[in-house]
Amino acid sequence: MVLKIYNTLTRKKEVFEPLEKGKLKIYTCGQTVYDDVHIGNARAYSNWDMVVRYLRWKGFKVFHVQNFTDVGHMTSDEDEGEDKIEKRGRERGINPWELINTQIRKYWQDIDELNIERPNISPLATAHIPEMIELTETLIKKGFAYEIKGSIYFDTSKFNDYGKLAHLDMSKWKPGARVEINPDKKHPCDFALWKRAEKGRLMKWTSPWGDGYPGWHIECSVMAIKYLGETLDIHGGGIDHIPIHHINEIAQSEAATGKKFVNYWMHSHFLTINGEKMSKSKGNFFTARELIEKHGAEVVRMFLISSHYRKPIDFTEKSIIDAGNNLEKIYTTLNLIERSNGGTLNDLTENIEKLKREFEISMDDDFNVPGALTAIFDFLREVNKSLDAPKKELEEAAKTIKELCMVLGLKLEARTKATVEIESLINLILELREQFRKKTDYETSDRIREELKKIKIQIDDTKDNPTWRFS
Repeated sequence: MVLKIYNTLTRKKEVFEPLEKGKLKIYTCGQTVYDDVHIGNARAYSNWDMVVRYLRWKGFKVFHVQNFTDVGHMTSDEDEGEDKIEKRGRERGINPWELINTQIRKYWQDIDELNIERPNISPLATAHIPEMIELTETLIKKGFAYEIKGSIYFDTSKFNDYGKLAHLDMSKWKPGARVEINPDKKHPCDFALWKRAEKGRLMKWTSPWGDGYPGWHIECSVMAIKYLGETLDIHGGGIDHIPIHHINEIAQSEAATGKKFVNYWMHSHFLTINGEKMSKSKGNFFTARELIEKHGAEVVRMFLISSHYRKPIDFTEKSIIDAGNNLEKIYTTLNLIERSNGGTLNDLTENIEKLKREFEISMDDDFNVPGALTAIFDFLREVNKSLDAPKKELEEAAKTIKELCMVLGLKLEARTKATVEIESLINLILELREQFRKKTDYETSDRIREELKKIKIQIDDTKDNPTWRFS
């Protein structure tokens, strides 16, 4: 089967061809560590984790780099404004380094609980200042950068394809259309490679141009090139990175190396809350930690993968409940398989192969997770009707379900204590119901069945013993 990836650069799906057979280099934009991981961040990181997991499942040896931005990300997402980390540190009354360490520790806690695999390398921008200065000097020597009062800017007019990722027509560009204007810049789209440290700034380093700090964009270019080389297979980020961050990464990287920076650009879409953009001022801002503690990490993960990565996803109470119900359907089937003694009446072998085939077809189509989930849920229904298949086939079905769900980031390893207690309670209710049936008190036994049905628990009376499942 052929893997196709939607390339933002060309605006079409392309057959994926790695730079080196069997190996793959991917860089994804990571967390700016000034605040907790919010649910939108978690959605993006879940998407990239899914991509990496699937590529490894396909047999690729993937080397994944995802950075931490711990300096230079301004409040405007461009060159002007205040460094987000210095600003937040001042608000909390702590120094930036303490804030960074605290937020990275909290970041890993959230990521680990969501079963997002850690990248091969998670470099900090502040650990690569010498390389950023070196790349800036290279761009100056090649005529792509200039100095203004101790700050260094990339000259976008010197790079012919500037804006190609966002399909910008620079000949029609109007000052003030996208960024805050610095009147000293040659062109409004020129961006900072190095910024002069303003008075009172804590995070600063010595450079040939005086004390300063790196621009946001050069950080990713330096770390990507250092760990993955001058040309990458895949670069991922959010759609908000396209018109600013990523077009600047391309310009400075390709100007410095003379080589194509990335072969396949992938971008994850936004998450909204009840149809609106997430905002603290609107009171609809949720951290990943809040949702994990309220709904459980695996339910949150199921929600995060329920929409295609290039499509927006809307968080509502219904959507998180649906995610929990869908997850429960998987567990119910696994539970039924475990409790079944098997038989000889049905053959699941063909259905298992069909599931693997349809799963791969969907995922090869630009990582179509909704299609892959549909294949899994169709298979669950077949298994639920075939519990008298040979036990060996049922066990193979369970193994396949777990394997494919793990590719999507769902562990399915152990039930929570609460779930185990619920199952024990339901089994106790069924035992009591059986006692009523033996006494021919069918009115009470039927009432128990109907009450359980109201909370979506289906009772199936078989010739041996009654079984239950979530409906």
